[in-house]
Amino acid sequence: MSRAGGPLLFSERARRLPATTPFVGPEAIERQSGLPCRARLGANESVFGPSPRAVAAMAEAAAASWAYGDPEQFALKAALARHLGIEASHITVGEGIDGLFGLLVHLATAPGDAVLTSHGAYPTFNYHVAAYGAVLHTVPYRGDRQDLDALLDRARALRPKLLYFANPDNPTGSWHEEADIRRLIDGVPEETILVLDEAYGDLAPPTSLPPVDLLRPNLLRFRTFSKAYGMAGVRVGYAIGQPEAVRQFDKVRNHFGVSRIAQAGAVAALADQDYLRDTVRRITAARDRLGVIARSAGLVPLPSATNFVAIDCGRDGAFAKAVLEGVLRRGVFIRKPAVAPLDRLIRVTVGRDEDLALFAEALEGALGEAGGA
Repeated sequence: MSRAGGPLLFSERARRLPATTPFVGPEAIERQSGLPCRARLGANESVFGPSPRAVAAMAEAAAASWAYGDPEQFALKAALARHLGIEASHITVGEGIDGLFGLLVHLATAPGDAVLTSHGAYPTFNYHVAAYGAVLHTVPYRGDRQDLDALLDRARALRPKLLYFANPDNPTGSWHEEADIRRLIDGVPEETILVLDEAYGDLAPPTSLPPVDLLRPNLLRFRTFSKAYGMAGVRVGYAIGQPEAVRQFDKVRNHFGVSRIAQAGAVAALADQDYLRDTVRRITAARDRLGVIARSAGLVPLPSATNFVAIDCGRDGAFAKAVLEGVLRRGVFIRKPAVAPLDRLIRVTVGRDEDLALFAEALEGALGEAGGA
């Protein structure tokens, strides 16, 4: 019974969870502040947008959106298989990587089970762990990179159900080379599923990603159309693994969760690799420009293999928070990590020239207010 004498309608675990959403979006900031968002550089979206062929395919599919999308996602899985050079049985598709993470935690953990990640790594994975009652264990970053050796040592002692590792990394933009990733894959305990988040893989150096056909029973590799393909608002992600692992997702997934429009757009985007290559070129140029802006302001940009740049504000989290808030007040949406020592950083997504000019202006004003460089 509740304190008011009525029935308890939700589980004890659910009632203990914080009443929060993972991220505060620019729309919410606009509503709260009453100020328009002049540049959207906080959510690692691609302002360069999806392929025109993908837009056309989605528009055509919209006319038939009275019908559910194919629950088996046959055409999309076939297109992914051709693109990757693997069998479709190695692929599962979901509502973005975040949705697939939720399914995996549901499938692999029970309340009280151990899960391992880096302290300050991508937080949405952690929300799913908390929601299903598993216990999150962390190791700190080392030199603004995930500490592969510390993770392996802890995994061997802890024997967790899941170990999360992003390559390239969010929020720092750092990356590990293929030899290190192979060592991680080979080193995790056989009862631990390695959750290899490759959301930014399309932007990574070719030396950083193992071949797609490197498969293990306890390895799942997650990729997305939200970043380089410019389709964050469409919500399409996929996981690559051995068929037995991939089949588990069919037991719990929302079979109509990836819409007819989303499936058509993703198939068309895969077919337009020229557009993807041009987008990656534009992202790289904008990333270099962000580095120039940071250094001109007396700050230090971290090396990045993503579509954002983490910028070291040079002091502590309180100072970086003051810089962040000053930039937001000037109508430029950016974010920052919440966990020390990464909280000394601000994280800025790449944008068009006009977006980056607005950020440079806002950063100068914010630093002046905060007493910075």
